[in-house]
Amino acid sequence: MLKRQLTSLIEAGTDEAGRGCLAGPVTAAAVIFPKNISIPKINDSKKLTENQRNQLCKEIESKSIAFSVQHVMQNEIDKLNILNASIKAMHKALEKLSLYPEFIAVDGNKFKNFKKIPHKCIIKGDSKFQHIAAASILAKTYRDKYMKLIHQKFEKYYWDNNKGYPTKKHREAIKKYGVTIHHRKSFNLFSKQTELNLF
Repeated sequence: MLKRQLTSLIEAGTDEAGRGCLAGPVTAAAVIFPKNISIPKINDSKKLTENQRNQLCKEIESKSIAFSVQHVMQNEIDKLNILNASIKAMHKALEKLSLYPEFIAVDGNKFKNFKKIPHKCIIKGDSKFQHIAAASILAKTYRDKYMKLIHQKFEKYYWDNNKGYPTKKHREAIKKYGVTIHHRKSFNLFSKQTELNLF
């Protein structure tokens, strides 16, 4: 079972989805749970099936004190770079919470201060803490729904299946049909961005 949280404060977990994609937004979520809550089936979103994520999404939303999901779109990713865009998405999600947290638990190893609220970055936090895992599930679920929606106008890129990730079919479609308004133009589209400077 995942740990509930790091402190006795009002604590938000935050995570993002879509950082490694070639198309579409990077999406972040923030979740604040009651201190005594336990949802046994919650886990890192990558370890769950789509059906499991969809079911858990509803439970997370109904049992949380506050939650928020926000996109940063591809044009902003191109301006900011993917790391800064990921942090901005998490900031936007935290900003839209109906209750501001007293502490923030962040998945990963990079973050920038949000409103002077103390935070801690946790490597693989989505497999260690319940509220971070919940945020990863919401971010992944909402982003997948968005990619399925835009797939309807761009079926040749198979976003209903690959969700914008660099699969073989996706790359082949880019080679054959070119890029769309949803592609991240700053990306090589055939290699990953890794080390980037914080803003």
